[in-house]
Amino acid sequence: MRARLQPSIRTWAEFQEVQKVVGHGPDCTCPITQPATEPSPDWYATCAVSEEPVLRRVAASWPGLSAELVETLAQDGDEEVRIRLACHHPLAPPHLLLDVFVTRPAHRPHLLTLPAFPRTGRAHLIDHPDPEVRALAAADPALPVPPVKDPDASVRLAAATNPSLSPEALETLLADPRTAEGAAANPALTVPRMHALLDHCLNGTATPPGAVQR
Repeated sequence: MRARLQPSIRTWAEFQEVQKVVGHGPDCTCPITQPATEPSPDWYATCAVSEEPVLRRVAASWPGLSAELVETLAQDGDEEVRIRLACHHPLAPPHLLLDVFVTRPAHRPHLLTLPAFPRTGRAHLIDHPDPEVRALAAADPALPVPPVKDPDASVRLAAATNPSLSPEALETLLADPRTAEGAAANPALTVPRMHALLDHCLNGTATPPGAVQR
């Protein structure tokens, strides 16, 4: 592999960029540091269309790659290329971010912070065997019936935050200690109801969480 890569590496800066990728697996969460001397954009573009997966991984890690090449690498047959693109490029498509979230738990905390991470379109994951994936789907506001009775507590909490819940269902969840925390964070709560909940928590004098407002 080193021998095959050698013709593509002409400077120390290029060598260092390759070193950041070689030996790192798909669950690597090492930060990509800015080199003192960066290779040229043309070199990264050449790497993006290389037959060598290592060089495509290098290109996918560079946030300056063009939108056209990003689209190409998002469909790359090498999983590590797709993972690096999802984690490091601001133009990585939302569907790729979601795919990597599902398949690679190590990257989930970072992916959730990205502006392009999809906030809807996750309903197809509601029956996934991984509770963390189901919890992501449970919070999708486009989900018609949030799984508030899922066997996993984290999924129930996520479902309780779903703004698609009816006011009556939300009040039921507020009254249940197992889902009250999630329901109290539901964006569908009205301002008066939120104030009542805060007053009850702080003073214990206002309408209790399980009572329906009239």
